[in-house]
Amino acid sequence: MEKEIGRETDTKEIGRTRSGLRYGWTTGSCAAAAAKAAALMLFSGEEFRQVRLMTPKGIELYLDVEDVTRLPDRVECAVRKYSGDDPDVTDGLLIYAKVEKGDEESSGLRVILDGGIGVGRVTKPGLEQQIGQAAINKVPRRMITEEVERICRACGYCGEMKVTISIPDGEETAKKTFNPRLGIVGGLSVLGTSGIVEPMSEKALTDTIYLEMKMLRESGYSCCYAVPGNYGMDFLTDQLGINPDLAVKCSNYVGDTIDDAKLLGMKGLLLIGHVGKFIKLAAGVMNTHSRTADCRMEVFASHAAMAGADAAVVKEIMACLNTTEAVKILKDRGLLQDIMKTVMERITFYLRQRAGGELETGAVVFSGEEGILGQTENAERLLGLIERQRKDKK
Repeated sequence: MEKEIGRETDTKEIGRTRSGLRYGWTTGSCAAAAAKAAALMLFSGEEFRQVRLMTPKGIELYLDVEDVTRLPDRVECAVRKYSGDDPDVTDGLLIYAKVEKGDEESSGLRVILDGGIGVGRVTKPGLEQQIGQAAINKVPRRMITEEVERICRACGYCGEMKVTISIPDGEETAKKTFNPRLGIVGGLSVLGTSGIVEPMSEKALTDTIYLEMKMLRESGYSCCYAVPGNYGMDFLTDQLGINPDLAVKCSNYVGDTIDDAKLLGMKGLLLIGHVGKFIKLAAGVMNTHSRTADCRMEVFASHAAMAGADAAVVKEIMACLNTTEAVKILKDRGLLQDIMKTVMERITFYLRQRAGGELETGAVVFSGEEGILGQTENAERLLGLIERQRKDKK
């Protein structure tokens, strides 16, 4: 069993991407390492401050063990989450595992895994775990179970082992994640498919968009709303008076959201967003993040020129710092309505081009000052279809 113990080493630097960004380790790796360390201490009677863990990705980790509590019948300890250069609200959290013997007369070795304080519970269908279960995904479940089973076999133990994963700060931290929208209540999810955090937060976001829409589809909905963020969500609820439970937050990934809707067999998607982001759709830009493209003033200026604006107005628009200024100029010149008509025509064109024939797409574009600036011709019909689904479910 000695070889299962870690060696004293720097635990933080485990590798970097080609661009030099540091890898981290997942909450799943933390939970598995903590469970392994607790099992080691329970059977050996000794205290360990570092443990070795082989991740599914094939990267070996030597993780520090913290806050050890040793009692004759159980051991609890923690491993600290490290996210590397990936922006993650769970970075630095302590992930605890409590390991205790269950029925020693059990017919065979069996690990009973559950979540404690700060680990969320699943309340909606469509996730990896069933409703009511702790939000510990399948790869971390397997990692935890295999590590504890390995220690048990090495020590000749063939009964039940109870493992409880907890995250004391998990409930509060979960409020900053997508968990409440996914129907995971009471805490965080224990995640990770490779055991390693790769600094690619964009993939995490697009995966979450897909998962949100998948849950709606599996709940029997074939049409839904998509909003970039809080502005869109607030407009949906406060201005349109619509319950946001059929809305997916798409962030900047409009194109990916349309692709997901097609892949999941959705029939209708109504995008509702602030002009600051959605004006870019009129230029065919399907990732609206400013680092990808910023054509806001160019779109306004070109459509203003088509509406008859002279060179002075076009130059004034091009000098604007934000869409609020541009909208005010166009409104003052009496051009806003005509411009938004042609803008929405181009948005319609590009949405249809991305969606193809099997998915109907529409859009509503608004500003905080003016309310709805424009909408596609089918927007009202799509809204009616989405809300009719809700009524049919009652």
